[in-house]
Amino acid sequence: MMSTGSPAPATPRQPRLSPDAAADAEARWSGPRRSAGTHPLVWVPAVLVAVAMLAPAVYLVVAASDLPGERILDIVLDAETARLAGRTLLLAASVTATSLLLGVPLAWLTVRSDLPARRFFAIATALPLVIPTYVGAFALVAAFARGGLIEDWFGVVAPSPYGFWGAYVALTLFSFPYVLITVQASLRGLDPSLEEASRLLGHGPVRTFLKVTVPQLRASAAAGGLLVTLYVLSDFGAVSILRYSTFTRGLYLQYRSAFDRAPAALLGLLLVGMTIAIIVFEARTARDRGGQFGARGPTRAAPRVPLRRWRWPATALCSAIVALGLVTPVTVIGYWLVRGLQAGERFDVAIGAAGRSLLAAGLGAAAGVLAALPIAIWSSRSTSRWARLIERASFTGYALPGIVVALALVFFGIRLATPLYQTLAMLVFAYVVLFLPQAVGSIRSSLLQVNPNVEAAARTLGSSRLSTLGRVTLPLARRGALAGGALVFLTALKELPATLLLAPTGYDTLATRVWSATAEAFYTRASVPALLLILLGSVPLGVAMIRERRELG
Repeated sequence: MMSTGSPAPATPRQPRLSPDAAADAEARWSGPRRSAGTHPLVWVPAVLVAVAMLAPAVYLVVAASDLPGERILDIVLDAETARLAGRTLLLAASVTATSLLLGVPLAWLTVRSDLPARRFFAIATALPLVIPTYVGAFALVAAFARGGLIEDWFGVVAPSPYGFWGAYVALTLFSFPYVLITVQASLRGLDPSLEEASRLLGHGPVRTFLKVTVPQLRASAAAGGLLVTLYVLSDFGAVSILRYSTFTRGLYLQYRSAFDRAPAALLGLLLVGMTIAIIVFEARTARDRGGQFGARGPTRAAPRVPLRRWRWPATALCSAIVALGLVTPVTVIGYWLVRGLQAGERFDVAIGAAGRSLLAAGLGAAAGVLAALPIAIWSSRSTSRWARLIERASFTGYALPGIVVALALVFFGIRLATPLYQTLAMLVFAYVVLFLPQAVGSIRSSLLQVNPNVEAAARTLGSSRLSTLGRVTLPLARRGALAGGALVFLTALKELPATLLLAPTGYDTLATRVWSATAEAFYTRASVPALLLILLGSVPLGVAMIRERRELG
């Protein structure tokens, strides 16, 4: 889910070449790129995948066009539409601003400072990302609602978790790591010389951070903030559980309550329009005007900045974030799990749902990697404008909220592909549409790190383009394919609205069980699938982050 919009990795500044040397270098690099990237077994599947990724957005337009012009105008100008838009934008802006205020300082503390237990906090502060927001919302309700943990333990009636503030807290706690992780990666790639020059000029660590470090982090912070904003715009589970009406909840209610579903398609298009406008705004905001913060690449490791008197307040801040975003929800879920087991609730009742979740997510990951391979190979090994266009077209689904993609596929299944409607194949296709860019980004990055002359050497030794593709290019993409598949798997495992609308009848997963049990206030029944979701998601992320720390030293 985090490859889109993320900043490109910093690369060392290269020496300037003479025109002849530059031409020779271009020939060496562009030749194998063209030969490997233009094989029909690469570009034909890439085009077909890109067209398939555009299908949901196109079909929404077709479905909404069934409405007469007067009806379209009435829906767009309706007071309820304006109210939903205002509430959605307010929540997105509030969560994004708070995530930036939390994520940027926490990233600096865990990468650049002498914070105690720095490596532990670097991982622990990011782990709330593995908790789906609807699981976090369930924990919030199970703790603060009437009859919840607070009332049971302390005998007091806690403030109501429902409404704006509940949704704001839940979405902030479990989505700010998008900012944290992107800024951490950017900090590790910054040249420390600018900060050292500022310190030599007499500026303290706070002024240096605000005047020198933060401007260099603008692109990565904007990328992380965009991910948070898109997540809030697409969130359905948390706002539904916490009863805060946004566009996604309004879409779902319109779809479920109305016989004519064309208005739901129109609302979906309005949400897509909001999403595109925000993406364009982020692109303009993150632009590095003048190139003053171009890629430099660190020539050496940055020294740790001593926190001195701020050492323990900073530790308290990190500890509070870990306690609120990780320890508290796990404690609440564990409390209701124990109560459920004491009341006779069986732990193994969620095993079947866990198996179905793993099956659907695994098929989605496999299909996503297979669909991403031709696009990533073509875009990384070809300078063609068509390759860039196809790559961008494949990213269309990532800008669409899950409920919008699900709604489009419902229309498509009912009208044009009835045999596929409410089948596992349709659900897997939805996962591919939503999360394909995660696999494309990972595979493309791994291929760009390999000199194309390796493939040219195989051609020189007599291998055909097809043989080179199978024996050289695909093995080189293996590491990126595994990473991209893991990303798609973890994101699909947590996906709620697409699973609710597209899963086969009776095909309940861990996500749908948490949502349905919480909606009916059966907290003990929701605790087991919620805990399994956290466990299944936390292990791969923790292993990946530990591996990254070891590689970076």
